[in-house]
Amino acid sequence: MRKYLPILLLPIWLLLYFNLKWLTDSLVYGVFNMPEGTHLTDTLWFFIFEVPKVLLLLTLIIFIVGIIRTWFSPERTRKTLEGKSLFTGNVMASLLGIVTPFCSCSAIPLFLGFIESGIPLGVTFSFLIAAPMINEVAIILLFGLFGWKTALIYVVTGLFIAITAGWIIGRLHLEKWVEDWVYTLKAGQQPEEEKLTFQDRTKRGFEAVKEIVGKVWIYVVIGIAVGAGVHGYVPQDFMASFMGKSAWYSVPLSVLIGIPLYSNAAGIIPIVSTLIEKGAALGTALAFMMAVIGLSLPEMIILRKVLKLPLIFTFIGVVGTGILIVGYLFNFIF
Repeated sequence: MRKYLPILLLPIWLLLYFNLKWLTDSLVYGVFNMPEGTHLTDTLWFFIFEVPKVLLLLTLIIFIVGIIRTWFSPERTRKTLEGKSLFTGNVMASLLGIVTPFCSCSAIPLFLGFIESGIPLGVTFSFLIAAPMINEVAIILLFGLFGWKTALIYVVTGLFIAITAGWIIGRLHLEKWVEDWVYTLKAGQQPEEEKLTFQDRTKRGFEAVKEIVGKVWIYVVIGIAVGAGVHGYVPQDFMASFMGKSAWYSVPLSVLIGIPLYSNAAGIIPIVSTLIEKGAALGTALAFMMAVIGLSLPEMIILRKVLKLPLIFTFIGVVGTGILIVGYLFNFIF
């Protein structure tokens, strides 16, 4: 019975997702009897509509991605990257970063495992940049809130930053700025790959939903609550004044503001969605989001355990420059 559960749940999912607007209208204007057009009504409508919409998208896509991820264990990821040339390795590492279940919290064990396997430093950094920055939660939220074009832009620009930054770091030969103890480690025998049936993989998909949605739902709610407040009460001219295209300093300012903040994609993207709606330029908003996700201060603190300060500053400088270029480029294009 369990193996048929996804098929049985799909009609319920579709019914809820495609009737959310009607359900929200019925609740806000019918049950709550709130007047249309007020700040409070707009705020409440936005919150009630967006929370289930985002959570439904997360549930479906994470289930699918959870199944896909069963083919990408840490051991297989390392084996795939071993022995690759610098640029080829950067491209492959960045692509693998999208589909593998790692975040900035996994930085140290991943870094150690890659170094033990002899994977070049630049390739390792391409993976470490792509894994937290381009993740399924971010892609789902961007698709749901902005549409497929913006989601695609996010993926392409994130890959560009990961590949280019990793390649530059590799060419600079900065291995001397890795903590000395890292190179004294010896790679032990790797566990054998699991042989999974489709039912096993489906079970892993459900486990992924339980684990990931269980962790991020609170960030989704908080992020959408902040976004709802901005949506309902912040004037559009106010946001456009310092995050619009006309403000030349908006992109570097957004990156500087984003670095000390700590949030994952689930918390920051609903806020970014509202900022854009209120007049922030797309490039500026993307730069802010990428700085929060890819250059957060907590991640730098974690990496300090395995990297010396010159390499951390180089990493911040290279990735930060890539984010600035992306921000200005998309402000110019759009």
